[in-house]
Amino acid sequence: MGGSFAEELYSSVGNSRLSNEELGPSSSGNNCDGDELHDDGSVWDGFSDGLEKSSELDREWQRRHDQFHTIGYRDGLIAGKEAAAQEGFNVGFKQSVMVGYKWGLVRGVTSALDCLPNELKEKLVEKPKNRERFYALHEYAQSLSTIESIEVFRDDILANRSMEQSDNVAATSHVGNSDCSLLGKYFGELQSLVNESPALELHMAAD
Repeated sequence: MGGSFAEELYSSVGNSRLSNEELGPSSSGNNCDGDELHDDGSVWDGFSDGLEKSSELDREWQRRHDQFHTIGYRDGLIAGKEAAAQEGFNVGFKQSVMVGYKWGLVRGVTSALDCLPNELKEKLVEKPKNRERFYALHEYAQSLSTIESIEVFRDDILANRSMEQSDNVAATSHVGNSDCSLLGKYFGELQSLVNESPALELHMAAD
Protein backbone atom coordinates (compact mmCIF):
# COMPACT_ATOMS: atom_id res chain seq x y z
CA MET A 1 0.00 0.00 0.00
CA GLY A 2 2.68 2.42 1.07
CA GLY A 3 4.91 1.36 -1.80
CA SER A 4 2.32 1.95 -4.44
CA PHE A 5 1.53 5.42 -3.08
CA ALA A 6 5.21 6.43 -3.26
CA GLU A 7 5.50 5.12 -6.79
CA GLU A 8 2.49 7.16 -7.90
CA LEU A 9 3.88 10.29 -6.19
CA TYR A 10 7.30 10.03 -7.83
CA SER A 11 5.70 9.19 -11.13
CA SER A 12 3.59 12.40 -11.14
CA VAL A 13 6.59 14.54 -10.16
CA GLY A 14 8.63 13.04 -12.96
CA ASN A 15 5.94 13.60 -15.51
CA SER A 16 5.59 17.24 -14.42
CA ARG A 17 9.34 17.79 -14.68
CA LEU A 18 9.37 16.09 -18.05
CA SER A 19 6.57 18.24 -19.36
CA ASN A 20 8.41 21.42 -18.28
CA GLU A 21 11.58 20.26 -19.99
CA GLU A 22 9.67 19.37 -23.14
CA LEU A 23 7.94 22.71 -23.23
CA GLY A 24 11.19 24.57 -22.67
CA PRO A 25 11.13 28.29 -23.36
CA SER A 26 7.68 28.12 -25.00
CA SER A 27 6.03 28.24 -21.53
CA SER A 28 7.25 31.87 -21.17
CA GLY A 29 6.20 32.78 -24.71
CA ASN A 30 4.39 35.91 -23.68
CA ASN A 31 7.50 37.52 -22.23
CA CYS A 32 9.61 36.36 -25.15
CA ASP A 33 7.12 37.62 -27.64
CA GLY A 34 7.15 41.02 -25.97
CA ASP A 35 10.93 41.11 -26.10
CA GLU A 36 10.93 40.03 -29.72
CA LEU A 37 8.41 42.76 -30.72
CA HIS A 38 10.46 45.35 -28.91
CA ASP A 39 13.70 44.18 -30.49
CA ASP A 40 12.18 43.84 -33.93
CA GLY A 41 10.71 47.38 -33.78
CA SER A 42 7.83 46.68 -36.17
CA VAL A 43 5.17 48.08 -33.81
CA TRP A 44 7.19 51.21 -32.98
CA ASP A 45 7.99 51.81 -36.66
CA GLY A 46 4.28 51.96 -37.45
CA PHE A 47 3.72 54.42 -34.63
CA SER A 48 6.58 56.66 -35.78
CA ASP A 49 5.21 56.59 -39.35
CA GLY A 50 1.88 57.85 -38.05
CA LEU A 51 3.59 60.69 -36.22
CA GLU A 52 5.50 61.70 -39.36
CA LYS A 53 2.32 61.75 -41.44
CA SER A 54 0.58 63.82 -38.78
CA SER A 55 3.48 66.28 -38.71
CA GLU A 56 3.40 66.61 -42.48
CA LEU A 57 -0.33 67.35 -42.38
CA ASP A 58 0.20 69.96 -39.68
CA ARG A 59 2.93 71.66 -41.70
CA GLU A 60 0.79 71.61 -44.84
CA TRP A 61 -2.18 73.04 -42.96
CA GLN A 62 -0.02 75.83 -41.51
CA ARG A 63 1.41 76.63 -44.94
CA ARG A 64 -2.06 76.82 -46.47
CA HIS A 65 -3.28 78.92 -43.57
CA ASP A 66 -0.44 81.42 -43.98
CA GLN A 67 -0.91 81.51 -47.76
CA PHE A 68 -4.64 82.23 -47.66
CA HIS A 69 -4.21 84.67 -44.78
CA THR A 70 -1.76 86.68 -46.89
CA ILE A 71 -4.02 86.56 -49.95
CA GLY A 72 -7.04 87.63 -47.93
CA TYR A 73 -5.15 90.50 -46.30
CA ARG A 74 -3.89 91.74 -49.66
CA ASP A 75 -7.32 91.51 -51.30
CA GLY A 76 -8.94 93.28 -48.37
CA LEU A 77 -6.36 96.05 -48.47
CA ILE A 78 -6.87 96.60 -52.20
CA ALA A 79 -10.66 96.62 -51.83
CA GLY A 80 -10.43 99.09 -48.94
CA LYS A 81 -8.24 101.44 -50.94
CA GLU A 82 -10.58 101.30 -53.91
CA ALA A 83 -13.63 101.98 -51.74
CA ALA A 84 -11.92 104.89 -49.98
CA ALA A 85 -10.72 106.35 -53.28
CA GLN A 86 -14.20 106.11 -54.79
CA GLU A 87 -15.79 107.74 -51.76
CA GLY A 88 -13.21 110.52 -51.81
CA PHE A 89 -13.83 111.08 -55.51
CA ASN A 90 -17.59 111.30 -54.98
CA VAL A 91 -17.21 113.86 -52.20
CA GLY A 92 -14.63 115.87 -54.14
CA PHE A 93 -16.76 115.86 -57.27
CA LYS A 94 -19.78 117.25 -55.41
CA GLN A 95 -17.64 119.95 -53.85
CA SER A 96 -15.84 121.03 -57.00
CA VAL A 97 -18.11 120.52 -59.99
CA MET A 98 -20.11 123.75 -59.57
CA VAL A 99 -17.02 125.76 -58.65
CA GLY A 100 -15.27 124.54 -61.77
CA TYR A 101 -18.30 125.31 -63.91
CA LYS A 102 -18.64 128.85 -62.56
CA TRP A 103 -14.93 129.57 -62.75
CA GLY A 104 -14.94 128.33 -66.34
CA LEU A 105 -17.70 130.83 -67.13
CA VAL A 106 -15.65 133.65 -65.63
CA ARG A 107 -12.61 132.80 -67.73
CA GLY A 108 -14.58 132.09 -70.89
CA VAL A 109 -16.89 135.12 -70.88
CA THR A 110 -14.19 137.65 -69.99
CA SER A 111 -11.78 136.17 -72.55
CA ALA A 112 -14.40 136.27 -75.30
CA LEU A 113 -15.28 139.85 -74.48
CA ASP A 114 -11.64 140.89 -74.40
CA CYS A 115 -11.09 139.56 -77.94
CA LEU A 116 -13.84 141.71 -79.42
CA PRO A 117 -13.11 145.02 -81.18
CA ASN A 118 -13.51 148.12 -79.03
CA GLU A 119 -16.56 149.32 -81.03
CA LEU A 120 -18.39 146.05 -80.33
CA LYS A 121 -17.35 146.13 -76.67
CA GLU A 122 -18.90 149.56 -76.30
CA LYS A 123 -22.16 148.33 -77.81
CA LEU A 124 -22.33 145.27 -75.55
CA VAL A 125 -21.14 147.05 -72.39
CA GLU A 126 -22.28 150.65 -72.51
CA LYS A 127 -20.84 151.90 -69.22
CA PRO A 128 -17.07 152.55 -69.27
CA LYS A 129 -16.83 151.62 -65.62
CA ASN A 130 -18.30 148.20 -66.33
CA ARG A 131 -15.88 147.69 -69.22
CA GLU A 132 -13.04 148.38 -66.79
CA ARG A 133 -14.49 145.88 -64.36
CA PHE A 134 -14.71 143.30 -67.13
CA TYR A 135 -11.09 143.95 -68.03
CA ALA A 136 -9.92 143.65 -64.40
CA LEU A 137 -11.86 140.40 -64.00
CA HIS A 138 -10.33 139.06 -67.18
CA GLU A 139 -6.81 139.95 -66.06
CA TYR A 140 -7.26 138.19 -62.73
CA ALA A 141 -8.82 135.09 -64.31
CA GLN A 142 -5.95 134.78 -66.77
CA SER A 143 -3.33 135.33 -64.08
CA LEU A 144 -4.38 132.14 -62.26
CA SER A 145 -3.16 128.88 -63.72
CA THR A 146 -5.15 125.68 -63.36
CA ILE A 147 -2.96 124.51 -60.46
CA GLU A 148 -3.27 127.87 -58.72
CA SER A 149 -7.05 127.78 -59.14
CA ILE A 150 -7.15 124.36 -57.50
CA GLU A 151 -5.03 125.65 -54.64
CA VAL A 152 -7.39 128.62 -54.15
CA PHE A 153 -10.32 126.22 -54.10
CA ARG A 154 -8.58 124.01 -51.54
CA ASP A 155 -7.86 127.01 -49.30
CA ASP A 156 -11.51 128.01 -49.54
CA ILE A 157 -12.60 124.55 -48.40
CA LEU A 158 -10.19 124.51 -45.46
CA ALA A 159 -11.18 128.02 -44.39
CA ASN A 160 -14.87 127.18 -44.58
CA ARG A 161 -14.39 123.94 -42.64
CA SER A 162 -12.40 125.71 -39.94
CA MET A 163 -15.09 128.36 -39.59
CA GLU A 164 -17.81 125.74 -39.28
CA GLN A 165 -15.89 123.84 -36.60
CA SER A 166 -15.16 126.97 -34.58
CA ASP A 167 -18.82 127.97 -34.68
CA ASN A 168 -19.98 124.38 -34.00
CA VAL A 169 -22.31 124.62 -36.96
CA ALA A 170 -23.07 121.55 -39.04
CA ALA A 171 -22.28 121.91 -42.70
CA THR A 172 -25.50 122.22 -44.67
CA SER A 173 -23.98 122.99 -48.08
CA HIS A 174 -20.70 122.51 -49.88
CA VAL A 175 -18.24 125.30 -50.56
CA GLY A 176 -18.79 124.73 -54.27
CA ASN A 177 -22.37 125.98 -53.95
CA SER A 178 -21.46 129.03 -51.89
CA ASP A 179 -20.44 132.46 -53.17
CA CYS A 180 -18.47 133.03 -49.97
CA SER A 181 -15.41 131.40 -51.55
CA LEU A 182 -12.89 133.51 -53.45
CA LEU A 183 -13.70 131.88 -56.78
CA GLY A 184 -17.39 132.22 -56.02
CA LYS A 185 -17.01 135.96 -55.45
CA TYR A 186 -15.55 136.41 -58.93
CA PHE A 187 -18.48 134.52 -60.39
CA GLY A 188 -20.76 136.86 -58.49
CA GLU A 189 -18.89 139.80 -60.02
CA LEU A 190 -19.50 138.35 -63.48
CA GLN A 191 -23.20 137.92 -62.77
CA SER A 192 -23.43 141.51 -61.63
CA LEU A 193 -21.74 142.81 -64.79
CA VAL A 194 -23.95 140.69 -67.05
CA ASN A 195 -27.09 141.91 -65.30
CA GLU A 196 -25.98 145.51 -65.81
CA SER A 197 -25.32 144.92 -69.51
CA PRO A 198 -28.64 144.04 -71.19
CA ALA A 199 -26.97 143.59 -74.56
CA LEU A 200 -25.10 140.54 -73.20
CA GLU A 201 -27.32 137.52 -73.45
CA LEU A 202 -25.69 134.67 -71.57
CA HIS A 203 -27.03 131.39 -70.30
CA MET A 204 -25.18 131.04 -66.98
CA ALA A 205 -27.33 128.53 -65.10
CA ALA A 206 -26.05 124.95 -64.88
CA ASP A 207 -28.57 122.45 -66.24
